[in-house]
Amino acid sequence: MGLADWGDVPTWIGGAGALAAGWFAYQTIRSQRQQIGEQQAFIVEQTRFMDDQRQNLELERAELRAQAGERRVSQGRKISLDFRTSGSTGRDERGHSTGYNAWWVEVGNGSSDPIHDVTVKFGQAYTAVKATDREVVHHPDGGRRPVPVPIVPAGHRVIFESPEWPEATVDNNRPVLLFTDDAGVRWRHDSYGKLEEVPADGAP
Repeated sequence: MGLADWGDVPTWIGGAGALAAGWFAYQTIRSQRQQIGEQQAFIVEQTRFMDDQRQNLELERAELRAQAGERRVSQGRKISLDFRTSGSTGRDERGHSTGYNAWWVEVGNGSSDPIHDVTVKFGQAYTAVKATDREVVHHPDGGRRPVPVPIVPAGHRVIFESPEWPEATVDNNRPVLLFTDDAGVRWRHDSYGKLEEVPADGAP
């Protein structure tokens, strides 16, 4: 066996060094890829978590808004509006009324709090001409109240009476109740049972 060819030793050492450098670079790249993969997985997980949190917050806010809306309208739903035509435009041969020329409207506060600035309007241009508190009919003034009525206590009922019109005009001037609840919100309750908040500009 002959002696080693020392002329090739530097080449061998250089090749071994290159191999080691390549292995080190491969391990570095592999480690970096693994770290990048872990970071991407973490970002995906965090994004999913944040989306879940956002959806939960949106649901909670929607629930809170619904609860606030329910509380806002709860008193208004306990205010009743009952009405009928009244008066007479004439009688037939049997003495029965042949038609009516006014509205008789009863507003009942079935809530546990008072309502304020209560009035009934008829059609686009008319306001009740008389208001009477049914709970104090034995009062010296007969329960007569100004229109609008400043306050209707809990459990009280107020009767509003419309002006008189020709019989054919009565149904064109159906009653609409306007009142302010105890939280200061203004409401409109029409003769078809629709309850809605009055806009801030006060438009009826």
